[in-house]
Amino acid sequence: MSQRPQVRPATEGWKQKLDEKTGKPLLQFAEVKRGKPPVHLVDLTPEERAEKMKELGVPAFRAKQIAAHYYAHYTSDPADMTDLPAAGRDDLVKALLPDLLTPVKRLQTDNGDTIKFLWKLHDGALVESVLMRYTGRITLCISSQAGCGMNCPFCATGQAGLTRNMSAGEIVDQIVRANQVIAAGELGGSKAKLADSPDRVTNIVFMGMGEPLANYSRVMKAVRTMIAPQPEGLGMSARNITVSTVGLLPGIEKLTAEKVPVTFALSLHAPDDGLRDELIPVNSKWKVDEILDAARAYFDATGRRVSIEYALIKDMNDHAWRADLLGQKLNERGKGWVHVNPIPLNPTPGSIWTASTSEVTREFIYRLEKAGIPTTLRDTRGKEIDGACGQLAATED
Repeated sequence: MSQRPQVRPATEGWKQKLDEKTGKPLLQFAEVKRGKPPVHLVDLTPEERAEKMKELGVPAFRAKQIAAHYYAHYTSDPADMTDLPAAGRDDLVKALLPDLLTPVKRLQTDNGDTIKFLWKLHDGALVESVLMRYTGRITLCISSQAGCGMNCPFCATGQAGLTRNMSAGEIVDQIVRANQVIAAGELGGSKAKLADSPDRVTNIVFMGMGEPLANYSRVMKAVRTMIAPQPEGLGMSARNITVSTVGLLPGIEKLTAEKVPVTFALSLHAPDDGLRDELIPVNSKWKVDEILDAARAYFDATGRRVSIEYALIKDMNDHAWRADLLGQKLNERGKGWVHVNPIPLNPTPGSIWTASTSEVTREFIYRLEKAGIPTTLRDTRGKEIDGACGQLAATED
């Protein structure tokens, strides 16, 4: 292939907020605002739920009944809970299941296979989730923060900055709301997909708004709720839950120590520190080799193969030599522990950056496969409805 130019974020439309002291891209780990969200069933331990029932003057077992309705039947409507006393039922349910997500917008595309949700939280913050039907599974891409403090220039959420962490209740409620939509028959799809389709969300990817490992404790509480058996949780498989990060090393190490066998995804996007420092500002704290070592340690601890996410950006990170370098770095850490998902860039509104050409994408994948790296071009959904994280919220600002 002929020599191609090298586009760099710092000289091509980089509009990130800068740290006044260092002049480097600003990283936000502290929440900017606001009041705490209402305490929800998900946020409480079984003992705390029982205590709340006692405070309301009803038997503790009522909390288990409400939990069963929410986790197993995906309802928070008191009218559906006829096993609760009619007198005071509404107040009883609202005490454990306060409204957390208010629908703002819903857009459907891909012949009905994809629904993009925009939600308003109690304080007006906006978050997104995307529901996608595939053959044999239904995947929900969920948010873990309102906004994001990682300041990646190709990401609409990163450009907006961090508003606040989401609570475990707000995270899980995205799943329950999606299950309600599925149960109501509102997620379409081709006849072939509908014929072999589950009746609820089967797969979760933490690839919506926010950096999951920057909201570690709440994300992990949500994950434990997802995998807890019904009726005390959603009864999902840990293997079907993907937690993604741009490379927060302390968070990766904590996740490894948990030994909860979720799928771990590392949003790498460049194998060389020179470019990744610009594309992923947190790389100035934890370099490529450090986070790849941590990713390998996650595999060693859990036996779960790591996914490397790589958004292919034309003339920026899609050069053949970068595919070779990525393959080399992964192979230096052994075989069989990693899988690469190249992703065609879904440009943010107004961006001058575009996805790599088909020819360049094929060459990039060929180089990785030649190095013995399992590689799958990831399906992109929802382009016509601003499908990448943060794009729908950006249209509301």
